[in-house]
Amino acid sequence: MERVEVAVVGGGPAGAAAGHAAAEAGAGVLVLEKGVPRADRTDLGPDSTDAAGILDYWVDIMGIHPDELPDDVVLHELDRAEFVGPDETCVLRSTGVNSSYDGFGFCMQRARFDDFLRARAERAGAEYRVGTSVRDVHLDDPDAPKRHAIELADGTVVAANYIILADGPQRTVTNRVLDPLLPFDVTERLGAKRANHIAYQEHRKLPPKVAADVRGAIRFWWGHIPGHTAYPWVFPNDGNVARIGLTMPIDLDLKTIANRDAYPLLHDDEAVPTGRVYIRRLLEREYGDEYDVESDFPIVEDRGKTSGTETYPISSTRPVESPVEAGVAVTGGAMGTTSAFHEGGDHLAVRTGALAGRLAAEGNLADYNDAWKTAVDGELVRNISLADMCKNYAPSDWDHVFRTGRELTAQTDGGSMFGLLNAAGAGLDALRLVGQYKWRKFGLRGGRYCQIQRSEYTV
Repeated sequence: MERVEVAVVGGGPAGAAAGHAAAEAGAGVLVLEKGVPRADRTDLGPDSTDAAGILDYWVDIMGIHPDELPDDVVLHELDRAEFVGPDETCVLRSTGVNSSYDGFGFCMQRARFDDFLRARAERAGAEYRVGTSVRDVHLDDPDAPKRHAIELADGTVVAANYIILADGPQRTVTNRVLDPLLPFDVTERLGAKRANHIAYQEHRKLPPKVAADVRGAIRFWWGHIPGHTAYPWVFPNDGNVARIGLTMPIDLDLKTIANRDAYPLLHDDEAVPTGRVYIRRLLEREYGDEYDVESDFPIVEDRGKTSGTETYPISSTRPVESPVEAGVAVTGGAMGTTSAFHEGGDHLAVRTGALAGRLAAEGNLADYNDAWKTAVDGELVRNISLADMCKNYAPSDWDHVFRTGRELTAQTDGGSMFGLLNAAGAGLDALRLVGQYKWRKFGLRGGRYCQIQRSEYTV
């Protein structure tokens, strides 16, 4: 039986950050990653499929400045975000949040970012083991020389004082660990089909004119496809290549959708179109009058997970508190910090993973729930509030929001995303919109957004 102080399940951003922080604090730490093959990676690694955009203030939350990253990680510097409704648009050139990063944000190559995090953890002294999955976790195992025992698929058993769960939004291991500690079925609260979204993206080479048009911008089309926080997007990468994709809920029933004709990308469909179909319709709508989409926007087949395409889950749940009394911390996507609303959560995964790793190494994991709230509460409240506001939006509502957003940004210098709360002079619609946002934030104060509270665990 192997023995470590801290065992980390999952080697993505949260897990690698936990391993790095625990090793830096002097603990013996093992990061366990089952690994998946990718066309754009030479070795096995985590399932690094993500649109991978980082905003300016996310740099500070993450605690890693782009200057620290290898040259092949940052693909494109951003100066704005563009939001497109069926008939209205809005452009934001500032997030409105103070940041040490001088710029709006950047797009990055997520697999290379994960490889950087792995190398950083290993340099700090963590062991990062890839290629075998976790079969079972035994909490408070009486036969283990340390508190817990982790059984691997290859038959190895690892004993650890603390376990950090970082296995992503599908929670393959996390659900099995949490279930015995709760008085209810964890899958009823955190069920994947009810709680998660699926994302699909294609790496395409853009015509020079289109590439110039989107250069510096991340672009989102809201109100074009049905579903809560469902939207297509474009993330420019290096050269004339961009990732064109979308996020949509799992198991959406079109029979429940009112005013189907109002959604520009929904045609006479009996079932929800595939991501590939939606993207083709988006490109035809935006550029079909001038270009032949398939020949002028070719898929770049040597990128992505499979022939220039990627499919991956996104957690749309609210966060969960951890059963720290059991010596267990949940981080990153498994914790519910990623969000379909803003397409990602690498910054939150890195920060929560680092906190869990350091506290576990210090033997002070009981402070973890308070620590992550202190660090990222404002970001989570902001994202959850905005996602709740748009829960029942129809296409016309998005047009109204973007029209109002233009009026709000006109009151500021440069257009601020979150610094628009002083809506004086922008009209009654702006005051109502800001009022709804502030009221929802007020209702989430004190960690009320957590799906599972610490007090619910039977530890």
